[in-house]
Amino acid sequence: MTNKHIQGFSKLSKEGKIEWIANTFSTYPEETIQILSSFWQTDRACQKVFDGFSENTISNFHLPYGIAPNFLIDGEFYAVPMVIEESSVVAAAASAAKYWSVRGGIKTEILGTTKIGQVSFKWSGSKTILEQHFEQIKTAMIAEVGEITLNMNKRGGGILDIALVDLSKDVDQVYQIKASFETCDSMGANFINTCLEQFAVTLKQYAINHLSQSGDLEVVMCILSNYTDGCVVKAYVECPVEELKVPGDDNNHVDLSEKFKTAVDIAIADPYRAVTHNKGIFNGIDAVVLATGNDFRAIEASGHAYASRTGQYRSLSTCTIQDGIFRFELELPLAVGTVGGLTKLHPLAKLSLEILDNPSASQLMSIIAATGLAQNFAALKSLVTTGIQRGHMKMHLQNILNQLEATEEENATIVSTIGEQQISYTSVRKMIEDMRTTV
Repeated sequence: MTNKHIQGFSKLSKEGKIEWIANTFSTYPEETIQILSSFWQTDRACQKVFDGFSENTISNFHLPYGIAPNFLIDGEFYAVPMVIEESSVVAAAASAAKYWSVRGGIKTEILGTTKIGQVSFKWSGSKTILEQHFEQIKTAMIAEVGEITLNMNKRGGGILDIALVDLSKDVDQVYQIKASFETCDSMGANFINTCLEQFAVTLKQYAINHLSQSGDLEVVMCILSNYTDGCVVKAYVECPVEELKVPGDDNNHVDLSEKFKTAVDIAIADPYRAVTHNKGIFNGIDAVVLATGNDFRAIEASGHAYASRTGQYRSLSTCTIQDGIFRFELELPLAVGTVGGLTKLHPLAKLSLEILDNPSASQLMSIIAATGLAQNFAALKSLVTTGIQRGHMKMHLQNILNQLEATEEENATIVSTIGEQQISYTSVRKMIEDMRTTV
């Protein structure tokens, strides 16, 4: 029986790590070594940068990098970079962008750019004592992070507010320092966490000097919050209802606006539908977030929390029809950066920002939200007209052909003859089998 436990894995060379993985966990070690090695960057300097992003790196995992053109956002045209492996997402975003580019485009509004950090601590004394000393604590905290905030202050950012939060009714003796920050064009995680850790030092020292006779204070943790409900963007499209009808559409007789609105209202009312609905929004959002080197996990977590802010999980988008005007709107938190982190280290992230004309963080919020709105519009339009599968499976056809190891001749024949037939793995497999039997 193979020993699958290892000491000192992190100290092995990359080749050593691959060899151990291949010999310990793979049925075909040589093939495994070849596959893992084949995805290394041939440019050693570039590969060294990639290796530094994470730990125990043995290879690179590639995802498709695509472009959705014709996005008219706040009066400017963009070609939006998208990193995603799901079929039809980029095509759908591009289709919706083109659709709205002749109907006034997508408009956005930044509702806020504030981010939150928290110092959680236990206090055995009375809340009144804390409240009486809080202004002095706050003043000391701001003074003692002066050097940390100096550069951010020069850029127009820094600490906006510091508040005391009482959690003791839910978690015994626990309180929080809740700090609000403006981090300008950076995501600001390191800046915020550095400030918070200094706040903790100041708080503990203040407690020793001034509160030791009133109770015991113990810092539990210091960390920024990824729930950025103060860093929010709105994207919307609107046009007269009659402009929604597309000449040549098979469902031109359908009152698209009413059916579309009903579909959105269902996602507002029903959490089961809302999850799938919002997942479609994040198909577009995550793809741009990845392409620009931002943190899609934080943005997803914040977005889903925002969708639950009423006490029930709901759609992040809304739709209204009033006085003959159709309006489709998306509002969600988006904490992103255009400086620092991977945005300048990853060559493609850097290029993505260049393609987007080197936007500020606020402009990037608008671009990302507009892409999420376009993605949602395209999905809902398909759902209430042709159905989602026809377009999706057409885009997925090439993946099916690759899985079935179709030859170039078989591939070309099937693509040219399948037309409007129902596409499925089974139907394509049967077509290939019939072709091979005939031969």
